[in-house]
Amino acid sequence: MSLADTKQAPTSGAATKPAVFVDGGSGTTGLGINERLKLSNDVVVKTIPDDKRKDPVAKKALMAEVDLVILCLPDDAAKETVALIDSMGAAGPKVLDASTAYRVAPDWAYGFAELAPDQADKIRAAKKVSNPGCYPTGAIALLRPIVDAGLLPPDYPVTVNAVSGYSGGGKSMIASFEDGSAPAFELYGLGFEHKHLPEMQLYSKLTRRPIFIPSVGNYRQGMLVSVPLQLDTLPGKPSGADLHAALATRYTGSKFVSVMPLQNEATKTGRLEPEALNETNQLELYVFASDKYHQAVLVARLDNLGKGASGAAVQNMHLMLGLPEK
Repeated sequence: MSLADTKQAPTSGAATKPAVFVDGGSGTTGLGINERLKLSNDVVVKTIPDDKRKDPVAKKALMAEVDLVILCLPDDAAKETVALIDSMGAAGPKVLDASTAYRVAPDWAYGFAELAPDQADKIRAAKKVSNPGCYPTGAIALLRPIVDAGLLPPDYPVTVNAVSGYSGGGKSMIASFEDGSAPAFELYGLGFEHKHLPEMQLYSKLTRRPIFIPSVGNYRQGMLVSVPLQLDTLPGKPSGADLHAALATRYTGSKFVSVMPLQNEATKTGRLEPEALNETNQLELYVFASDKYHQAVLVARLDNLGKGASGAAVQNMHLMLGLPEK
């Protein structure tokens, strides 16, 4: 009996585990997903021989036997595989794409489950879900609640700064840091065309394109995303406590997003390091505020390979397959 048959005909009264194919499992995101799937042990992971990876006939046959395909491919290759799935009609599996190809596509659900109160349900119901980028995950988590609360106008000139470990930069960047040829720290995206900007703007509900300047440090993984705000330029001149309340209200009860205590003159906290959440799917949100100067900095801390990539993918996989969130 083939796997396709077992999906429809469980035996001995036992529930059959859903079947998943990770297409492009050799990169950092794919490797992270496979490691998490081994630990969760609640899906059957199907593979394809290396010499058949680019064979559309073999790939189509495999995809006919699985419930969900997770794409960890470059954009063009992801589009080719999605076209192949589309050609299968109703027999095609659900698809979760980790590339940037479909993140702002209107017929795809955006895979940040905490985006809005109904977003997890949209992901559960969707056949096509785009996994978010790492930087947008932090920025959107900070910005969307305060835009929805009316504390930040959609046309406000937002600046987003961020630093990530080098593991998010692809094979050449990873190699340059690990062989010692890369600098200790560098800014990039200085051409104002970073590929994460479209989703960052769309899902934060910003009508004005934000300025986004990322950077990379000489450490493997972990990320801080920060948004500075001049509070007296905002309508109603909200306080840091107002911003903190908007975030806390949005994420109350969230399993993976935590709003940390308000940091202000009274707390005297002035430092935050990026690696504390590595190997987790957690996201921490901070408000650092000065009532004296009417300024605030919103900060998101996450693992760029966790909630910023593989962790979010496995969370979305569980939602799409009707499994308990992990």
